[in-house]
Amino acid sequence: MTDRTTLGQAGAPAAAPRRGALLGAMFLMATSAIGPGFITQTTVFTAELGAALAFAILVSVLVDIAIQLNVWRVVGVSGRRAQDLGNSVLPGAGYALAGLDVFGGIIFNIGNVAGTALGLNALLGLDVKIGGTVSALVAVAVFLIRRAGVAMDRIVVVLGCLMIAMTLYVAIVSSPPLGEVLVQTVAPEEIRFLAITTLIGGTVGGYITYAGAHRMIESGLTGPENVRGITRSSITGILVTGLMRTLLFLAVLGVVAGGARLAADNPAPSAFQHAAGEAGLRVFGLIMWSAAITSVIGASYTSVSFLVSFSPWIERHRNRLVVAFIALSTVIYLSLGTAPVTLLILAGALNGLILPFGLGLLMWVAGRRSDLLGGYRYPVWLLVLGVAAWLLTLYLGWNSLTGIADLWK
Repeated sequence: MTDRTTLGQAGAPAAAPRRGALLGAMFLMATSAIGPGFITQTTVFTAELGAALAFAILVSVLVDIAIQLNVWRVVGVSGRRAQDLGNSVLPGAGYALAGLDVFGGIIFNIGNVAGTALGLNALLGLDVKIGGTVSALVAVAVFLIRRAGVAMDRIVVVLGCLMIAMTLYVAIVSSPPLGEVLVQTVAPEEIRFLAITTLIGGTVGGYITYAGAHRMIESGLTGPENVRGITRSSITGILVTGLMRTLLFLAVLGVVAGGARLAADNPAPSAFQHAAGEAGLRVFGLIMWSAAITSVIGASYTSVSFLVSFSPWIERHRNRLVVAFIALSTVIYLSLGTAPVTLLILAGALNGLILPFGLGLLMWVAGRRSDLLGGYRYPVWLLVLGVAAWLLTLYLGWNSLTGIADLWK
């Protein structure tokens, strides 16, 4: 997806376009995480835990930073995508990682298309099938234009900023108890580990883990000489995600703290409607559509990025494959009328397995394969942090297996 117009002399990325691509990589990671599931999870947990969810958000952001610091560092310094590093560590491991990611990506993309439909329904009153189709065509258009990479970068940045601004507006209107939030961030009345693990999995699970890092490779920010920029970008991307989750949490908390009861079957739009009336419902529709369409773009782009290094033909027809990925997701959604719950459970369980599997491969590269890092000496403190995060992902992965067991009950 590298655009010729972004290359300077001798094929090196020009400074300004590279900065734009890097900004796009940060927001691609963030907006891939901020999807329909992200909004629903945050709303449900806020309604259940109230201000105590602030602690879970803080812990999840810290763990997310530990994971993304290592993923971006290894991928960025090596200049290789995760599947290529996996095959270098263990023959066939990269293919397995790619297969898991593509399957999980396409199933979750059905849910993302469904999210765009719900967003346009709340915003404009469009029929959900029409809304899903229109949204898919918008996503397809991004990858059909000549400078697809530049278009994707700009769209995810603009829509990411729009989501943050709109959620900030609702958070202000709902008047959450900020004093209580500050106290419970460090001294929560209740700690629910399920909430923490769910927030972590929803932010860095499956394809989301690699969305920004893979795009960063195409921005040209690779190699040991760019470690500082790689580190700054990875942290910034997670902080953008954390900011959005915090604002959404505050917006819903203000409503719940005010005594409003959220609709059990669809809590997120009812929270916005309680906060700002009919205008709040429209704002929710805009936020949901922005979150879902950027997740459609992110899931499609990242899933195909796991295949491009396996064949020159795939690389040449990359954008067409992304379009086919979006089209297939949309056709399945239209035929079913909703995201298939059983498949979503299976995809969620597989995402829980992808994270420890992929992160384990990358941590092996960090600790044992300096040859793949151009001789770069990996910081011991970062390696320890990454291994600790990996051990936590093993626990999350074990829990995710219950999702597969539930399918057979």
